[in-house]
Amino acid sequence: MHKEVKLARWRRTGVAFALATLLGLFFATKFYYGWRAAGMPTTWTKHFWWQAMEWYSWVIFLPGIFWICRKLERLNRSWKFVALHLAAGIPFALLHCAVLTTGARVEAWVLETGKSWLDLTAIVLRNHFHSDLFTYAVIVTVWHALEYYRKVREHERTATELEKNLALARLQALRTQLQPHFLFNTLNSITTLNHDDPKAANRMIARLSELLRMSLESDGAQEVPLSRELDFLHGYLDIQRIRFGERLTVHLDADSNTLDALVPNLLLQPLVENAICHGIAPFSKPGEVRISARRDQKSLYLQVSDSGPGMTVEKISERGRGVGLANTRARLQELYGHAQRFDLANGTERGFRVEVRIPFVESRQGNTTPSSG
Repeated sequence: MHKEVKLARWRRTGVAFALATLLGLFFATKFYYGWRAAGMPTTWTKHFWWQAMEWYSWVIFLPGIFWICRKLERLNRSWKFVALHLAAGIPFALLHCAVLTTGARVEAWVLETGKSWLDLTAIVLRNHFHSDLFTYAVIVTVWHALEYYRKVREHERTATELEKNLALARLQALRTQLQPHFLFNTLNSITTLNHDDPKAANRMIARLSELLRMSLESDGAQEVPLSRELDFLHGYLDIQRIRFGERLTVHLDADSNTLDALVPNLLLQPLVENAICHGIAPFSKPGEVRISARRDQKSLYLQVSDSGPGMTVEKISERGRGVGLANTRARLQELYGHAQRFDLANGTERGFRVEVRIPFVESRQGNTTPSSG
């Protein structure tokens, strides 16, 4: 860290000297051609000598000026702030004039003009003192502008980080609500089967342990590849097949180009659970659950539907407020904002469907194929 700070300080110093050089070249050229146009004898070297002294000396003064700026910053632009900066600007202006006077004396000695220290001091003070005060004011203004910009950026970064952490906390809370909901429903099914079919209950316990292991492996991950989500879903469906037997038929249609797409962890399980709970469980006749995934340009389109009788508008609204669907809607909103869609509707002829559209983003884990269920 100390090395980085030192490097940053050298970088700022280099930028300051580069800017002083550019200003020196600019004003030396400007004054040179101005004098030539007025018919006065001069050389470009003479003007650059003066401009180099003018701007390089201000660069040397910068650490002291910045130190004063930091000390007076807490005064928050009061009259005292202006008065103290004016009081500080006068010594810097006088010091700058002293540097220029020394340079002028060197020039007078080289050119043998005969001008004394007193003569040159009067000339420099008359020509530079007021402009030096203005230069000091410009440097102070630029420092405060840059400091204000830095603080705004720092505040934005802090606010963004806090907002991100808050969103992650909300997402984690929503996920922890989903997992007990799924677990309690499965344990309730095991309890029911334990009396009627102990062997089936044992198979369900084995599959549940595998699902819990998979859930722990991806604990904390808000997004996983669709292939991994389908692996988890296959395990969940194995449990449901044990429970419903031939009454449950599942059709999975996931395009191969969607398997690497990132989706919210535990996205499909509550949607499928909802379809089984409302479209299969209440009825004695066999039913179907269809799951599809396809890519639509820059979006991933997912659909879960059942072959139940469908619902009225009021029932759809009530169903959307259940734990599984409500949490899924909230998670999608937190992760993708306006870039997502979550729709509940009756099927074209019968049944009920849930449609999800999220941005298509590929995982870096490479292509994987979900295990068959």
